[in-house]
Amino acid sequence: MSYDALPEGWQVWADESEGRSVLTYRPDVFNTKDFPAPCLPTIYVTNGSRKRRPGASQIPTDTWHVSLFLEPEVEGTVERYDSRAAAVAGAADLAARFVSGEVDYRGFYQVPRADYLDRLDELVGGEGTGPDE
Repeated sequence: MSYDALPEGWQVWADESEGRSVLTYRPDVFNTKDFPAPCLPTIYVTNGSRKRRPGASQIPTDTWHVSLFLEPEVEGTVERYDSRAAAVAGAADLAARFVSGEVDYRGFYQVPRADYLDRLDELVGGEGTGPDE
């Protein structure tokens, strides 16, 4: 299980041998100077419980989750897998869809941030994202 096929711009931030992985997109520019650091696009691979109670995420489950966050409170895509190997492959695929403009990250925001999202479009390389744009 490896992340050798990650698209350009994505890197492995952390990878535990039998557990959670964290992938980040362009941490070189999400540095508070160029882009806001809290907005660092991040993909988590984990088999922790998704229940919203303290400590729940520390309880292992049989289901693996691949979650894309655009900010700490802006969760985007969440995909489920039956194994860590499938989740790792799914995370690499999600990263590729992100950089190719197939992920409509604008749709994840309840409060639009047009200026920021326009800059993110430029960084990713498109003029808007999502299948309808």
